[in-house]
Amino acid sequence: MDARVPGRNDKDPVLARSRADRRRYRRIRIDLPGKLFVPATSLEYAGMVVDLSPGGASFATDADLPNETPVVLYANTFGRFEGVVARRDGPRLGLKFHSTAPKRERTAEQLTLFLNKALLDESELRRDDRTPTKGLTRFVRHDGEVVPCEVLDLSMSGISVKTDIRPPIGEFVLIGQLAGRVARHHDHGLGIEFVGNTNNTAERIRSKIAVVR
Repeated sequence: MDARVPGRNDKDPVLARSRADRRRYRRIRIDLPGKLFVPATSLEYAGMVVDLSPGGASFATDADLPNETPVVLYANTFGRFEGVVARRDGPRLGLKFHSTAPKRERTAEQLTLFLNKALLDESELRRDDRTPTKGLTRFVRHDGEVVPCEVLDLSMSGISVKTDIRPPIGEFVLIGQLAGRVARHHDHGLGIEFVGNTNNTAERIRSKIAVVR
């Protein structure tokens, strides 16, 4: 006599495939801006793509959408993903993608490139000797928000500042007279990489970011 109970979850091929996908695809923290479009209502919600995998994503948003709502996610640098809301986890929506196998492979390649670039950017940010520098300055975000901060250290290629504000990695900011890009988050604030050819001495950089001792 077959002791198996009909309909048991461990024999469900759909659930088995879902478990296999979860094992195969690891979520990568990306912290990039994104938008969530709901075709049924034509509403669009701005938010942050916290993490991403070829099979799904976590999207921080105020949108309150029920499970199984069809959505389209637009993630900066990664493109467009069709899927459904799988769960609500505090301020985040868990999304499950309905991607084809080629699309999942392309996303996996994009994530690999993203991780490699992030490691390179952090290495580049630290390529010059850092000088501990104490003082106050401020940076301006893309939406015009002015954020006062404390300078922790400075080099020819970047600056580390103490702040409670955490713009997403990749956001461009203006710090003093210099353009920069948020390259990393640390325990006390941000690492900002200068963009463009600064072609300046350390003293000129200090003057351009208006360090007030």
